Amino acid sequence: MISLSIGADIKAGCPAMRIGCLQYQVKTEKINPALWDFMRENTFIALLKQMEETPVTQLPNVAEARTAYKAFGKDPGRYRVSSEALYRRIKQGKGLYKVNTVVDVNNLVSLETGFSAGSYDIAQLHGAVEFRIGKPGESYQGIGKDTINIESLPVLCDEQGPFGSPTSDSVRAMITLDTTEVATLLYDFTGTGDLEAMLARAAQQFASFAGATNIETSIIK
Repeated sequence: MISLSIGADIKAGCPAMRIGCLQYQVKTEKINPALWDFMRENTFIALLKQMEETPVTQLPNVAEARTAYKAFGKDPGRYRVSSEALYRRIKQGKGLYKVNTVVDVNNLVSLETGFSAGSYDIAQLHGAVEFRIGKPGESYQGIGKDTINIESLPVLCDEQGPFGSPTSDSVRAMITLDTTEVATLLYDFTGTGDLEAMLARAAQQFASFAGATNIETSIIK
């Protein structure tokens, strides 16, 4: 497993912070039609019904993430966690982007759990990884975005610097069709849910729809 720790600055703002980690081998493909059939016939319908009754900002695990962002000094309305952004796309009828099998399952897991989820190409990581608060002046190029200001944002950093966050990841460790080993992280700002069960469900989805093998799971506190 990758070496991952949670910084003291994160714990100060969100003492309950946990990260669920899956590490696995995979042959990344462009698309799996069965995955999209599953989401259309199950996930999207259930979520639309849920969002008729509950505002997006109050959905399980989204509300807690927004509270944590405020504690870190980042506006959760401007810098939304990725799960909230995905929910909003579904509610607005925009659907999801088709990227590749790993990223698409990553988004499914985020929708099913409410946790922001990030998947990273392990070959592009260097040394131990720490989840900490972004420092003044820090930034990186986001995937499909311009430079992202990550000051006060919770970010993943290795020996080469920041590369990911629950809001938007950088291009450095993004999943491509050449990716063969992946670390998928579930960012749990609540500390109260059944993260073990959610990791098991995530492992099942990655195995079923992305062909993941040799899946290992752990929880970082």
